[in-house]
Amino acid sequence: MLGTIVNTVAIIFGGLLGLLFGQALPEKMKRTVIQGIGLAVLLIGGSMALQTKNPLIVIASLVLGGVIGEGIDIELRLQHFGQWLENKFAKRGHVTGFTKAFVTASLIYCVGAMAIMGSLESGLKGNYNILFAKSMLDGISAIVFASSMGIGVLVAALPVFLYQGSITLAAGLLQGILSTQVINEMGATGGLLILGIGFNILEMKEIKVGNLLPAIFIAVPITILFSKLHLGM
Repeated sequence: MLGTIVNTVAIIFGGLLGLLFGQALPEKMKRTVIQGIGLAVLLIGGSMALQTKNPLIVIASLVLGGVIGEGIDIELRLQHFGQWLENKFAKRGHVTGFTKAFVTASLIYCVGAMAIMGSLESGLKGNYNILFAKSMLDGISAIVFASSMGIGVLVAALPVFLYQGSITLAAGLLQGILSTQVINEMGATGGLLILGIGFNILEMKEIKVGNLLPAIFIAVPITILFSKLHLGM
């Protein structure tokens, strides 16, 4: 839970800084710092991807995961979910400032490969690197969001704690069930998605990481199948 706790504190701290001093920070500084973190995200994703023992598993997982994700169109559904939440909280056709900040920040912080993969890595391996990097990103973005949208951004720390904490605890329960081999291939597949997030942060190439999320979980049966058939294992 350490990674999730750090992430929660980072959002609250960043939000407070945004409320107090956000307007004073130059945009150039914010952009440069976020680019630096984007490079660090590439490093984390690349190191995770290299832990695979069989690249064919990662390839098959990404292909099948991408087909499933595109078929469902996860990213579009997430956008619709955000709009649905806003409409639910809307008052007479518009969303209050507090609610808009809360809903927007919650979706940004909770949805994505870093939240899921970071929580899984935390629960399965006790590896907090992804969530620590995410904490830095969320903390900086909280400064920006809070300076423009208000205190609702700070309250978004609560769903982050509950969401990521739940995934971490569930992953901890699976630790004794999933083999080291399966965990490594899940991590390698997720690492490539983390690389995709890094590219998106740096605006190098827009990658639909959300539609590739099923690949992380598809890696489990594929690894087991490859192991049973002794395919490159």
